[in-house]
Amino acid sequence: MHDLAAGVKRFQQHVFPAKAELFAGLAASHRPDTLFISCSDARVVPELITGSEPGELFVIRTAGNLVPPYAPGPDGVAAGIEYAVAVLGVSDIVVCGHSACGAMTALAESHDLTSTPAIADWLRHADASRARAAAGAGSAPTVSALVRHNVLAQLANLATHPSVARAANRLTLHGWVYDIPTGAVEELAPVGHPAAPAA
Repeated sequence: MHDLAAGVKRFQQHVFPAKAELFAGLAASHRPDTLFISCSDARVVPELITGSEPGELFVIRTAGNLVPPYAPGPDGVAAGIEYAVAVLGVSDIVVCGHSACGAMTALAESHDLTSTPAIADWLRHADASRARAAAGAGSAPTVSALVRHNVLAQLANLATHPSVARAANRLTLHGWVYDIPTGAVEELAPVGHPAAPAA
């Protein structure tokens, strides 16, 4: 906590004054352009990767960047998606996976998750990802392959959310994979379309 407190002090003394005008505007307006759904992994920092300023990204972070298919009932991920799309009016949604993802590693390597039942239950939202990866590999998929198939599966899950379906004519969905050791960002195309680098 000492390091965090020191960081807050540096922010208040150096960062905030340099961006005081930006923060004054943000106090009265919240209009991000992009919903960015990424993994909770501490090594993945959406604002840093994209060079975004405060107020430009609406961020949802989940273990494995998983987006459960829409279902009635309380759901924090669904509520965040609905707010970003229906209330804030974002024009783009990015689902960003990353190299060496712990969630995808656990699935690809069949880790024993019996002592962590909440994690095991959550990772069931990646069943479609595993099925996609296994079909493509013909055997046990690599972590890298599973990361990519998982991004595509989560994009498909996004489309089941009513707010996303209603705004389909003005929304663009993007699938990215961030490579931690190189900083590269690969953009995944939907099945049947070639992939291209995002940056």
